[in-house]
Amino acid sequence: MQLRYVFRLDPGPAQCEALARAFGCARVVFNDGLRAREGARAAGVPMPSMAELSRTVITEAKRAPGRAWLGEVSAVVLQQSLRDLDAAYRNFFAGLRGDRARVGPPRLKSRKDARQAVRFTANARWSITPTGRLRLPKIGDIRVRWSRALPSTPSSVTIIKDAAGRIFASFVVETTETSLPETGAEVGIDLGLAHFAVLSDGTKHTSPRLLRRAEKKLKKLQKELSRKRKGSSNRVKARLKVARQHAKVADARREFHHQLSTRIIRENQAVAVEDLAVRGLVRTRMAKSVHDAGWSSFISMLEYKARLYGRVFTRIGRFEPTSQVCSACGVKDGPKPLHVRTWTCAACGTVLDRDVNAACNILAAGRAERLNAPQSAEKTRTPVPAPREEAGSTGSQSQPQWAAGRGPPPPPRPERRAGRKKTPQVRV
Repeated sequence: MQLRYVFRLDPGPAQCEALARAFGCARVVFNDGLRAREGARAAGVPMPSMAELSRTVITEAKRAPGRAWLGEVSAVVLQQSLRDLDAAYRNFFAGLRGDRARVGPPRLKSRKDARQAVRFTANARWSITPTGRLRLPKIGDIRVRWSRALPSTPSSVTIIKDAAGRIFASFVVETTETSLPETGAEVGIDLGLAHFAVLSDGTKHTSPRLLRRAEKKLKKLQKELSRKRKGSSNRVKARLKVARQHAKVADARREFHHQLSTRIIRENQAVAVEDLAVRGLVRTRMAKSVHDAGWSSFISMLEYKARLYGRVFTRIGRFEPTSQVCSACGVKDGPKPLHVRTWTCAACGTVLDRDVNAACNILAAGRAERLNAPQSAEKTRTPVPAPREEAGSTGSQSQPQWAAGRGPPPPPRPERRAGRKKTPQVRV
């Protein structure tokens, strides 16, 4: 199982310039490769392959006077940038085929993007010095704020610069799954806004509402930013202040999610949650509160930690009537408005708390789903998403030939057998 360990870097002035140069060169190579492929598509000719792009965009470009500065950075950084472009195209085509969720086509990168990243693989010969510094080719030894030891030798490292100007090193590490001591406890979790998580045992975890608490300061900083002249140095400084405040909120929310998810996984053998329609909820008037809660990231943490520590994780369908069924007798008495937080079951007379009752029903649905699941599905393990996304992808060996323009596309899926056509009805 692969995990990602992220550490803060403290580069010096010269190293900051070298990193900025690496970010810029990787961005230029990505944009040049994108223009080459889009130009071929517009001309109706096959798209250039990865080998052709590497030769024209990197090797031949270094010999040109206008691109000679590409040789000032590691060649691995430039090659990985082209691999990122290739992965973006493969994801786009896979979305069109229906093999994954649809994503937009690759777009040009800008130096004003909030996130810049370059990746070094083992071919770049980067290393960690005996003194604990990160040695990168043509950049130097950078001080790392180590918070823990790496469990094994990393396979790659990605240098990330966020909107607040902070620089991180993201290591991809292969880890082994370690099972925690078994416990007989099982828990269902009902996520909400007033209480972030309500457990089936009656425990309620209050939502920290970090963005709401920082709104006053953010409002002041954003007002100062709006009054700065565009293109001025003062506007850049004001933008950094706003970005740093948002970064503090995001870091505090991530820490809250990590602490709560770790506690739940350690104390329970099985965890059941509801598959929430977050994309639909963020279109409502509760959008800011939903974003502030961060349900999706919390559920992702529960999922990969359950796999890492040998726990059972279950998602139930979002259409389960968890708030309409009595958890004591199982009688369904219909939907209730949101202001009804407690009610008495008409069948058995039990006084029910809305959130605790929903968590108990989620736990019961999770148990039923585990019992009804086939044995083969239980043994199948899906890849675990990394805690922090990386600007990278796998190699181009697994790329379909037609995706790079080197062959005809696959034949279309067979259509259903044609039957008798229905005559369209015209309403008068």
